[in-house]
Formats: sequence, C-alpha cells, structure tokens
Amino acid sequence: MKVEHLIRGLRRDLDDAGLRGSFLVHDLHTGDELGIDPDLEFPIASLVKIPLAVATLERIRTGELDGAARVLVQPGHVTTAGPTGLSKFRHPAEVAVDDLLYLSTCISDNAAADALFALTPPAQVSAIMRAHGLTGITVRHTLRELVETPAEHLPPADIHLAHFLAIEAGTAGRGHHLPQLDVTRASSGTARAFVDLLRALWTPSRVDPAVAARVRALMADNVLRHRLAPDFGSDAAKWSSKTGTLLNLRHEAGVVEHSGGHSYAVAVLTESRVPATTQPEAEALMAHVARTLRDRLRDV
Repeated sequence: MKVEHLIRGLRRDLDDAGLRGSFLVHDLHTGDELGIDPDLEFPIASLVKIPLAVATLERIRTGELDGAARVLVQPGHVTTAGPTGLSKFRHPAEVAVDDLLYLSTCISDNAAADALFALTPPAQVSAIMRAHGLTGITVRHTLRELVETPAEHLPPADIHLAHFLAIEAGTAGRGHHLPQLDVTRASSGTARAFVDLLRALWTPSRVDPAVAARVRALMADNVLRHRLAPDFGSDAAKWSSKTGTLLNLRHEAGVVEHSGGHSYAVAVLTESRVPATTQPEAEALMAHVARTLRDRLRDV
C-alpha cells in the first residue's frame, strides 16, 4: 500500500471516531519518519512534565538545586488538584526534590509538579529548553492554572458540559475561550517538537548524558500505561513515555526500544469531538494509528 493511501485511511479512521490528531514516528537510528500533521500545535497538558524534569535535573547537575533537599508540599485541596499522589494527600508532607521528580513524571502528580515549578518557574523551564536547542515547546503556566477549568466546578453528572465547551469554543487559528486550550496562552507544542525532545534524551548530544539517562529512567517507570503502551510494550520491547490529558485532549510521547536494537520515538497529540471523559475506543485508536505508522516505517 502506498504511503499516501495509508495516511488517507488513517485520517478517515480518526475522523470517524471524532478525533483530530498530530502523529509522528521517528526511527532513532536512521532518522526516517512518518506522521500525520506533525506540526499542528496543541496545548500539551501533562506532557509539560517532561521539560520540567529536564530543567529540574539540569539545575541539580549544575548545583543550583539539591536533589536531596526536602520541600514542604501542602495537600491538593489547598494547592493543586489532581487524581494522583500528593494531589490527593490530606495533610502537608515533606518530599525530596528527587522524589518530587518521580511523583510528577511517573504518576503525573500535579501537586508534585507544582512544587517543582515553585523551584523552576515556567519561563525558566522554557529558557533551559531553548538553551539546549529545543525550541518547539513553550511552557507558560503551572499545573494549578492548567486544571482550573469548568470541569472542576461542575457536579459529576454535568461534566459533559465542560467537554461540550472544550469542543465548541475553539477558533480556526487554534485559539480558544478556555485559556488552557488556547495555544497562545497554554503550554504548547507539536508532535515534531516532542520527537525532537525524545531524540535529545535518547541520543544525547544537546542534553547532558546523566540528565538524559535520569529522564529516560523516569519515563520507563511511568505507571499510566493505558494509551499507547498496549501496542508498543512487550517482553521484547521497552516502552518509556509520558501521557497528557485535559478535557478533550489525549496525548502521549515516548520511545519504544526493541530487543533487536531498533528504537522509535513516538509522539501523539489529539483532541476529541466526543463529549465524554472516558473514551477507551479513542485510546485504542490512537495506539493503532501510531503502531500502524511505526510498522509502515519499519517496513520501508
């Protein structure tokens, strides 16, 4: 099947499922790549925790931060809401900076991420990324600002209204009435930008090798494995990744390392037209499309 026909069919599958997406699969050894709208910009939600980890570890490496230093973190109902970790704590806790990195990256703990942002603010994270030649990702706000959407103020039975707003209130220029979904106001990036970041972490020349190795280890320990992992992880393949989810956004960026030696960077950023929080069919289709692109790239 010609690549054009394959891409056309995958676009049709996505549209039929109410999904619009930016996909890119990149062979880390040959540089070959295949994608669907890889330069389409999206708000990146919790994918921001990858550059946050890079910036924090770089500052630890240079001695600006101490990884063993303890940080007092207030419970989520006082600071940053979220479904995991410290965001769910009911009492203050002291946590080392190194352990905040684990919580932020591996279980996507919003309160832990904001404790790290208090040490390295969003603008500084963006500056560190740019200093490493990584220019396609812009970090603009904390996780507390990210999760302050209408969904947090509605009873569970009415959450679909927040999704309707997310779907209907956008503009043709990728702006949005909700700031968290406006690419000019939210932390934003593209599939290509995240593949560039993954390349810098898995074939480190721009990022310090020790920093890159720690971020790779954190991503390998990611416990959220319901999205792309089923199609990429196996006994013969290691899948290391980070997910991002907000309202109708579903993202994941990671690297699959095959036991035979081939490695592929994969970045998927999507938005749904279906006003529902739980969409297992969308998760499965995202993985299927990414896997199909990887398989076609491998067979070239």
